Amino acid sequence: MERRDMPRMRRLSAVVLALVLGGVLLADLARPAPAAAHDATTTAHAEVTGSGLDVKAVLDLEYDLLMKSAWLYAEAYDAKERAEQLRQLKINRDAVTDYVTRRFAVAYAGKPCAPTQVGEADIRVRGKAAFAVLTYAYACQGESGGAHEISSALFPDAESFVHSTKTMVRYELDGETGSAVLEARAPTVKVGEHEASSQIGEFFMLGAEHLLFGLDHIFFLLALVIGARRLRDVVVTASAFTVAHSITFLLAAMGVVDVPSAIVEPVIAVSIIVVAVANLLGREEDKLGKWRLPIVFAFGLIHGLGFAGALDIKESGSWGLLLSLLSFNLGIEVTQLVFVAVLFPLLALLRRTPAARWAVAAISVPIVAVSLYWFFDRIPLPL
Repeated sequence: MERRDMPRMRRLSAVVLALVLGGVLLADLARPAPAAAHDATTTAHAEVTGSGLDVKAVLDLEYDLLMKSAWLYAEAYDAKERAEQLRQLKINRDAVTDYVTRRFAVAYAGKPCAPTQVGEADIRVRGKAAFAVLTYAYACQGESGGAHEISSALFPDAESFVHSTKTMVRYELDGETGSAVLEARAPTVKVGEHEASSQIGEFFMLGAEHLLFGLDHIFFLLALVIGARRLRDVVVTASAFTVAHSITFLLAAMGVVDVPSAIVEPVIAVSIIVVAVANLLGREEDKLGKWRLPIVFAFGLIHGLGFAGALDIKESGSWGLLLSLLSFNLGIEVTQLVFVAVLFPLLALLRRTPAARWAVAAISVPIVAVSLYWFFDRIPLPL
């Protein structure tokens, strides 16, 4: 290849890279975040309390997925209004109970406990999705001094509605307080034998996965990295974001701060739009200028509330689950650092080409478009 052709090839490579990234971002329009489509995944939530022979479990399960998995008609799983969802849960109580109790179990001293639904089901909104809240009493048998086991096989891959389902369990049993993430490869936790190292690993991976698959957070980081001109800028900006979202994550997860997701989720979309538009307005200079750190810090506080909503530990006793909180946050931080470390050198090379200005636009415009879509999609509609 002749020397005079090299600048042309670099420009072409830069344009191709920008177009590929832009295309990926535009393709995400078909999958709003948080992901609601059931070709993705879901997280079930379980709070298990009690001692000895009497145990209570409160389960939060995504409503339409639950009704599909219980093999009910479209009239049930397509219900959108709260009143109709409650009615469907009531008239299909037996089918729902049969499904849930076959896939979520409590055992004592190695023997299964007998479940009975307590009261009527309720509906709770998480993000934009409706979750059925079901309460079960488990009658156990055996001598005192035994240990409980909690198992979950809810919404397995074989049902083909979702994949990689996790059940986030919080428990206060046998004088022990803890948490665990149950999945297909590790569906059971035994109270008293769940090692701290396992808990750290589970919630570390949960935090890493939440950042990787929570594309709104990834888009925010991408917009920040695109707008940074030097490695020092990236480090300082990422540190401000980390400190900010760690503060609100811990406060919200422990119940000190409580902001509705109906406010948090649209503001997260706005934060992405603001930073991405600043990239479009800027050329070689930083249009956010001296306001970059305060803006990033402020939006980082909002993103922290979003992270806490994903973990969903909001009870007053959450201090006992501090290890889970810190592990989850550490998973987010490490994944964020890896993301920035991989992406920044590529963008630095891109900026050295004449196509840099067009590349920034090719990446930023789709980010703005997707974020605008998220913003309007996340605004709660009046009933």
